[in-house]
Amino acid sequence: MENLTLQTDILLLEGLKVTPQSAAPAFILLLLIYIFIMMANLGLVVLISMETSLHQPMYLLFCNMSVNDAFGASTIIPRILQDIFQSQRYIYYADCVFQAFSWGVNLVLVLILIGLTVRLSRCRKVIFNPFCDNASLFKLSCESVLINNIYGLAYTVVLLSSSLGSVTLTYARIAISCLSNKNGALNSKALQTCATHLLMYIIMFASGCVIIFLHRFPHLSDQRKVASIMFHVVPPAMNAIIYGLQIKAVRQKIFIFISQT
Repeated sequence: MENLTLQTDILLLEGLKVTPQSAAPAFILLLLIYIFIMMANLGLVVLISMETSLHQPMYLLFCNMSVNDAFGASTIIPRILQDIFQSQRYIYYADCVFQAFSWGVNLVLVLILIGLTVRLSRCRKVIFNPFCDNASLFKLSCESVLINNIYGLAYTVVLLSSSLGSVTLTYARIAISCLSNKNGALNSKALQTCATHLLMYIIMFASGCVIIFLHRFPHLSDQRKVASIMFHVVPPAMNAIIYGLQIKAVRQKIFIFISQT
């Protein structure tokens, strides 16, 4: 009985399909990206924490975003690095559930999703992804996931509608304010800040939509895997660069470091 329970609690990760020749370069590239993500984001957190002049709401928001990016990358990338050289990749179901929902931003919604997921019976053991996510967990069940799909669709519609609506309203108000304001320097600063935010929003929105779209086409699994990894790699790396370089203190520290080296 214990062996049967143990077997049902162990899942097989399909992982990335890399050849033995490309495994080492892929590992090194992903490792370097992960090191950069951690150094850039945690460095930004340390700098904001140490500089009392940066203890303002906007910079504290950057700090919170960097912590989330570092934590989210740490739940995904180390596992992928560990599995690159493995021919058979296994993960415990509990670890899979934690990995799938640990980067959620809303605790209540995450707990609801976990409740909907763990109640499902499992007759499959293969995760067709380099890591665990919500859609992959649902595919383990052989029973109807209609309730989960309805909840997921409703949540997606509400999230996308509120997100797009708030972004559109915010940028419309900013555009109106810039048009009515004749201060060129202030308008230029607002445009620069908004442009970087909009760029990152478009990248994250497009990446998320691509992943959702590719989940509907099993024959495009390799493309979906790459898109899933990019979703957890590109934004954390770009956020630290785009938002960090907007802070004058960060630019000064970088300039001093480059000058000393």
